[in-house]
Amino acid sequence: MKCLILAAGYATRLYPLTENFPKPLLKVGGKAILDWLIDDIDGAGLVDEYIVISNHKFAHHFLDWAGTKTQKVTVVDDGTESNETRLGAVCDIQFAIDKLALDDDMLVIAGDNLLDFSLQRFVRYAHHKQTSCIMRFWEQDDKKLLKCGIVTVDADDRVLRMTEKSSTPETHWACPPFYYYTKQDARLVSKGIESGCGTDAPGSYIAWLCTQTAVHAMEMPGRRYDIGNLQSYEQVQQEYRGITV
Repeated sequence: MKCLILAAGYATRLYPLTENFPKPLLKVGGKAILDWLIDDIDGAGLVDEYIVISNHKFAHHFLDWAGTKTQKVTVVDDGTESNETRLGAVCDIQFAIDKLALDDDMLVIAGDNLLDFSLQRFVRYAHHKQTSCIMRFWEQDDKKLLKCGIVTVDADDRVLRMTEKSSTPETHWACPPFYYYTKQDARLVSKGIESGCGTDAPGSYIAWLCTQTAVHAMEMPGRRYDIGNLQSYEQVQQEYRGITV
């Protein structure tokens, strides 16, 4: 299985901290955000390569970081140099698939979020379901819902509908940026793009995919820490205590 790490954003809301440095490599609790994620996932022994999708501006930072890791880490430079010219998450995923000729099951994760639970639980859930999978959490705040991917599920966790940043959210089930694609569904990313699925938010592909085949949504067993601005970064540094396996 490959792990694709979405890290091509510019984190403009964290300027000046991230003006010349990528958000996924910011440190929390003495470790880079990416180190928390990869060191946890690697404990399952299922991922044979971690692929960091970066923009051109920050690629050298990720290459330097990759040189410190014992895991196999490949950095893919998508060639963009500004927030205005970014490809968007779904196009970045397809860019990496094409660049590396990938044909495998994939764990696709945002490189700038922290979790207080192990992603190994999510991978085991996906293996049990034998479908592409997402996670979901109950978001009570109506304003925050407007900025999220929203899912409607049935009694067996199957995703019936998903929308990205809807002005009229159908449920309070929000989807964090962590996804599992089966090999067969990873092959459909290009078809999703050609069919007009959104490309900026990574969940847009899942919103299209669940209209084509079965996708399941695991209820998130812990908390996600989204570092969106300087205030939230300071708060995470104070609150984050690591991962409970």
